[in-house]
Formats: sequence, structure tokens, C-alpha cells
Amino acid sequence: MNRIAIIGGSGVYDLPGLADTRWVRVETPWGPPSDEIFLGTLGDVPLAFLPRHARGHRIAPSQVNYRANIAALKSLGVSDVLSVSAVGALRADLPPGTFVIVDQYIDRTTRREASFFEPGLVAHVSMAHPVCSRLGEHLARALAARGVAHAVGGTYVCIEGPQFSTLAESRLYRTWGCDVVGMTNLPEAKLAREAELCYASLAMVTDFDCWHPDHDSVTVGAIIQVLLANARQAQALVAEWAPAVAHDAHAADCACRRALDHALITAPERRDAAAVERLRAIAGRVLGG
Repeated sequence: MNRIAIIGGSGVYDLPGLADTRWVRVETPWGPPSDEIFLGTLGDVPLAFLPRHARGHRIAPSQVNYRANIAALKSLGVSDVLSVSAVGALRADLPPGTFVIVDQYIDRTTRREASFFEPGLVAHVSMAHPVCSRLGEHLARALAARGVAHAVGGTYVCIEGPQFSTLAESRLYRTWGCDVVGMTNLPEAKLAREAELCYASLAMVTDFDCWHPDHDSVTVGAIIQVLLANARQAQALVAEWAPAVAHDAHAADCACRRALDHALITAPERRDAAAVERLRAIAGRVLGG
């Protein structure tokens, strides 16, 4: 059985019922991931938990080594990834405490390495549908079964940060049809696609972004309370979602796992040997050897 990974905060990986737990250090051709990776089993399901910002929240969104994070999970036999992250809402009907199953992105980041591929070996993967619909369907069922307030589908605008949006930016994102704003899902989703991992994003609304007339009444303490409540809900959701994904009879047929079938564009005889060796960690299926 392939391993399932959850990328998120400490409130998610402190999951009741985990057995055989341990922290493992992983090195990748792109350097170390954000932190050691917490491994365990839930029933018969092998799980991996990666603190995106490191334990204690020590890494800002722009400084996360997204390539190393995804490559480390791939090296541990992960096939399915659930990203859990806090977001601000850009719609009045997505109040704090709501969960959004993201299905689209707009990338406003500017300083992040967004691809594994490099000079000497070029590839173009499709991002028209940037998340795994199969994983999203399992999330929707788990949220509905628990009676959790949620939205199925939503556009996540990823900003560079670490500052929050200006009022003008927040208003602009609303005119674009964006639903939530965050700082972490990109290039994470793009890299997961290049690594042929199934990826889903569960966005947890902690506040309204600054467009909202009541924004100034929201305190840091209130946001933390929502975060803690969301983390408890996320734990229960993971406990229900992970076994369903692990025993999904259609997993092997998922198109995410063949994302590189027609993506490599550099002619084989023109590929840089060093780049090929480096990329075997995530693209070995199509590179051979």
C-alpha cells in the first residue's frame, strides 16, 4: 500500500490512533525539506506528516523549500498528498471556520522555485485542472459525513507574503472571482503534479481578508482560536479521509500519476546527463534507468 502524506501544521500530525510513529530525516537533490517527516500508521494505512513551516512555525512561506518537501515525500513512497492550510476568505458566504476544497489557483508569487525541471531537461505539465478530483471527492464525502461547513470547489489566489494583502489587492482578487487567499499552495501544487503525485488542497478559513468591513474587529487571538478549532476538525477529517483514499480501487488509474507521459520536450540525445540524474528522484518513471 502506498503512503499518504499530509502537509500542514502541528495540529494535524498530532493525530489520535497513530501507531509505529517516528521522525525521519530525508535528504533530496534539492536540499533538506522543511523539517523531519513524521511517519506512522493509522490502522493499515501508512501516513507521512510534513510540517510545512517546520515545527514551531520557523519558516516563512517564501522561504519554504517546496521542491525538497515534495521530493522527500516522493522518496518515501507517497502517492497521495493532502495540503492543509489557513486562508482568508474573499466571499461573505465563507465565514471563519469554513473549509474549502480548492480546485483552481491564481499564482501571484514571484520569488519561488516553481519547477523541478532545469536547463538541459525541459518539461511542461498540464495545470488546467491543478488538483486531483478523486482526492477532492473523498474530502467532500468526509466533510459532509461530519456535518462540517464547507464549499466544494474554489479558486485560491496565492500571494508571496509574508505581508497580507493591501485593501486594493483584496478588492482586485474579488473582481477576479477568487474565493480564498493564502501564501503556501504554490508552487507546491505545481511540483506535486511534476512529481506525479495526486494532490488535494483543504483550505481552512480563519478570517475575512481586509476587503470585509468588519475586518478590523478580528483579533489575533480570535484567529488563533479558529485555527485550533479547524485543526481539531482537520484531525477527524484526516482519520476518515486517509483510509478511504488508501483503499480506493480506482487510484492506480488516476491521470495525476501519468502527468509526465507527454511532458518531456527536450530530445533524449540532447538531455543534460547531470540534470537527468538529479531528476530521477521525481521523474524516474519516464526517464528510465
